Amino acid sequence: MNVNEKIRAREVRLIDSNGDQLGVKSRQEALEIAQTRNLDLVLVAPNAKPPVCRIMDYGKYRYEQQKKEKEARKKQKVINVKEVRFTPGIGDHDFETKLKNARKFLAKGDKLKASVRFRGRAITHKELGKEVLTRLAEELKDIATIESKPKMEGRNMFMMLAPVNEKN
Repeated sequence: MNVNEKIRAREVRLIDSNGDQLGVKSRQEALEIAQTRNLDLVLVAPNAKPPVCRIMDYGKYRYEQQKKEKEARKKQKVINVKEVRFTPGIGDHDFETKLKNARKFLAKGDKLKASVRFRGRAITHKELGKEVLTRLAEELKDIATIESKPKMEGRNMFMMLAPVNEKN
């Protein structure tokens, strides 16, 4: 933002610190009014004809803006992507353990990337990997929605799951 002497316009529409309009003044006159009140002249609308300036305490204004930005960042939800890896011939107990971890990740609000890694000749039986992923999706359908269907990428098959929104 342009403040005090950095303002280049010859004439400006001046707004008081209370929000009252003081009319169109020359830049020098506006600066003098601001200095007599021990405040700053801040350019708020540079594209207007004439540009709009406001008399305010610029340091206090910047502090308030930074406080608002910090508060907005606090309220922001960061979504992480967690991964659970399977093999095509995974045992029931191992599957249950990984399912428990997947439930935990989804309950926290994270997205889940389920992947099946094919090693050696296992790649010839892609349907086994797809069965594992569809079984996982079936087990998690109460708390998750499928974001992307199972697809192959190299020797891995991926599927993305997202937590169900309770708001809807």
